[in-house]
This record gives sequence, C-alpha cells and structure tokens, in this order.
Amino acid sequence: MANRKSLLVLLFLLASWITFTVFKNSTKIWTALRLPITLHHWNLVMKSPCPEVPLHPVVSSAETELRIKRITGKLDQLIPPRPFTHMNTTTSAAHSTATILHPRDAYCRGDRLDVVLEGRDHLGRRKEYGGDFLRARMSSPALKAGASGNVTDYNNGTYLVSFTLFWEGWVSLSLLLIHPSEGASALWRARNQGYDRVIFTGQFASGTSHVDTDCALVLNSSTELCEYLDAQDQEAFYCVRPPHMPCAALTHMHSKNKDVSYLSKQEWSLFERSNVGVEIMEKNVISVSKCNRKTVPVKKKCKFGMTSTIPGGHVWKETWNPVSCSLAPIKMKECLTGKFVYLMGDSTVRQWMEYFKNSINTLKSVDLHESGKFQHQLAVDLDKNINIQWQKHGYPLIGSLTYSVKEIEYIARVIDRTGGEKNTVIVISLGQHFRPFPIDVFIRRALNVHKAVQRLLLRSPDTMVIIKAENIREMHGDVERFSDFHGYVQYLALKEIFQDLNVGLIDAWDITIAYGTKSVHPPQSVVRNEVNILLNYIC
Repeated sequence: MANRKSLLVLLFLLASWITFTVFKNSTKIWTALRLPITLHHWNLVMKSPCPEVPLHPVVSSAETELRIKRITGKLDQLIPPRPFTHMNTTTSAAHSTATILHPRDAYCRGDRLDVVLEGRDHLGRRKEYGGDFLRARMSSPALKAGASGNVTDYNNGTYLVSFTLFWEGWVSLSLLLIHPSEGASALWRARNQGYDRVIFTGQFASGTSHVDTDCALVLNSSTELCEYLDAQDQEAFYCVRPPHMPCAALTHMHSKNKDVSYLSKQEWSLFERSNVGVEIMEKNVISVSKCNRKTVPVKKKCKFGMTSTIPGGHVWKETWNPVSCSLAPIKMKECLTGKFVYLMGDSTVRQWMEYFKNSINTLKSVDLHESGKFQHQLAVDLDKNINIQWQKHGYPLIGSLTYSVKEIEYIARVIDRTGGEKNTVIVISLGQHFRPFPIDVFIRRALNVHKAVQRLLLRSPDTMVIIKAENIREMHGDVERFSDFHGYVQYLALKEIFQDLNVGLIDAWDITIAYGTKSVHPPQSVVRNEVNILLNYIC
C-alpha cells in the first residue's frame, strides 16, 4: 500500500512538472506544432489544380543583374569596338555612294524604293565593316509631309535603305551620316566609362542654415555620405553629408555639366560640327504619282496592342498617319470623362500635361504647394471626373534650375501604390536624362519599371499602360552627353524590355524623325499627334 502511495505521489509530481514546462514554453511549443501544419497548407495551395499567379512576382537582384548583363551584351554586339588611327580611315559622306535600285522617271504611290549605300572612307576606299549611325528620311516640305526610312546594315560596309512612297508629289530623299561607325564606337565606350559628366549639387536646409554639397549616382569621397536608397529595387543616389545636418534635410537639387571627357582628342575630331549629320544623298528628288491604282482599303481604327512597324507611319499636312491602322478624330473631353491619367517621366511627357490643360478649358490646375521647374502638376474637371497629373521620374534628373526633391520618388514606387482599373491610364516616358550615364543605369531603371507594371497588370489587368519612347533632339549640341546615338541605344533597349507585356507604345522616335524635328521638346503639332494616338488607344 505504501509503495502504491509513493508511486501516485511520483506520478503527480511528474504531471505537475510537465504541466509547468508546457505552460512556460507554450508559445515555442505551439509554434513548433503549428509550423508543419502551416507549411502543409501552403504546399496544398501551391499544388492546387488552378494555381494563382503571385500578386507580387519576385525578381531577385541577381536575376536583374543577369538581365542587365544580357541586354548590354546584345548592345555590345551591335556596337563593336572600332579603333582608328586617322580621320582618313573613317566613313566619309562625300566619298560614300548611294544608288537607287531600278531607278525610274516616275514612281507610284505605295511603291517601295530601295537605295544601296556603299560606305567609303576619306581616301575613297570601301569600308569593310558596318556600324555607321545613319538616319533616312523622305519629305515634301510644301505638303508638310515626311516619313522615316528603314536602314538594314549588312555589317560589311554596305547598307540597304528602304522608303515607302506614302504620298504623291515631289519627294526629297535624305540619308544623313550622323556618326561614322568609329564615332559610334567611341561614344559607346566613353559612355560606359564614367558617371561624372554631370555634377549634381544638393541643398540641405536646417532652420535658417543652408548648405550645398556634391551629389551623384556614384560618389567617390572619403567623407560621410548620405545614401538615398530605394530598398526594393536597390537603386541609390548619394550626397556628401553636411556637418551637423541629417540626411533627411536634403530639399533641393540642380546640376551642371562637368569639364570631363572620356573621348580622346583624336576622337573628338569626329564630332566637330562639320562631321555630324552630313548628307550623303545630295539633291535626290523623285516624282510620285497615283498611277490609277485601286483605292487603298480602309484601315481599322488604331487600338491598344497593335503591332508596330518600321516605319510606323508618315506625316501628311502635319498629321500623323499610321501604316497599319487609322487614327479617328476624338473629342478629348468626352474621351477623358471619368478617367485618371497619370503622366510619369521627363519634360517631353510634361508637354502633354500642358497640352491637356490648354485644350480642355474646364480643367483646373490644383496648387500642390510645390515649386520649381519639375513640380508635380495636377489638373481636374470635377463635373466630368477628369483627373490628369504629371510627376517627374527619380534620379538622375538633370536641370540647371533648382528643383525640389522633397517629394521625389521612383516611378516603380508610384505604380506600386496605384490601384489601377479600366479607367486608369498610365503613360511612362524615360530617356533624355539618362543619356549622359552608363547604359546600365537606364536598363536597370527600365527593368524596375517593367516589374512594377507587371505587378500592376496582375492585380488590375484592365489598367492601360502606355510607353512613350524618347524623341530625337538637337544634332549639334553636347554630343558626348546627349547624342541621339545614346537615345537610339536606349530606344532599342526599351523595346526589348517591354515586349512581353500588354502595353501600348507611342513611337516618338519614329514620329519625330518623320516630322524632322530638331529639338528635345518637339513642336505643338507633334505633341498634338502623340496625344491623339493616346486618345485612340483609350476610346
């Protein structure tokens, strides 16, 4: 009996100890018990017969770096190194020959006209490799008509230039040698060598004190730095930290060109004014007639998602006419009723904002209490429920006039917080401010915007997203920083990056070549036609 009592006491003490231990470590044990169940449930979800696409597809930084490397590698193949020892060995517009294939006294509207270009150097010797940066255009100034030509590089010094004869009348053919292959190669090498062609100056404010310091995408300094990091996409901008001020005190920014070049003195000779944009086809005018051909079939109205062509269209009486579809006249105010239009990017899409405000007299600008050249703009029509806004993209943002950075953010983050739906329209324009920097900066930004758009279209597939390609600009300006060669490389990269998404493209590159514009900010007629393409997509 005593042994039985002793056993019961021991069992009671053991039970009490187990209870105390369980209570003391209940959180840990419960977690341990639940963990396999949670994982099992997750596995069931992942293995369901109708798996859902993850709302936020994860693209690792390693994968992003790999894509940057892959795209840069493709561009490297397009622009191989072309070192030269003397100007005489470079492509000469005067010595190169452009020959019209199967020439005729008159041509018919709709015909294709081909020109063979045989590149020669300044000594008249045939070039044995391609890579010249050429621009082909046909025009009839009296008709205010123009179109780009398509250039095929055979990589042996020979090129095929094709023109589609869109209209009747006297047509001038032009083929410009913007840069010889040696110049294009030099610009490509120089571009990817340094981040310091533009100096940024940040203004820090604390109370009544204001301090200016150096800022940059890459800053080599032994002093303490402020890092302005986008943690999600790992894009950063840096400023030298002023003494006794926090990094959050950065309020304004401006920039100026730095007296630095990565081109040799010999290479610079390629970019003298007389060597940039030289005409190869002097005095080439042809006659185009209707030729009593059957009436051209009526084209379908342009709509979102149509495949683009080269050339994408032509200008006639200052109006853009696409090749594969027709643009209908759209009543802007009716089209935009109930719409939220987000314009994001540089000042070439800010021109759209100004055009909207000038075209709809009931749009009222809202004072957002910002200042400076790049201030956020918002215009609304409360009766028609129209909301249009423009917002600048994140660093780098080049401007000699001081602008506020209190509210600056990357486009990807703006897209991530946008709900999106069928009445939401997003227009993105990137390019001009990235030209002075190595190409990886632009590719990384474009990829990050691509990922944000991908996430947006997963959660709100009815949202309309439009990519506005960058346009051509002044030809004889700051060539090393802003040559159209840099813009063309970015144009190719942008189309490569966004080709897998259901987004629209407004090919401002092709349009501005057709118009023959020579300004970073195209004239109103170009803006009007770009906006008309947008309206046809929306309505």
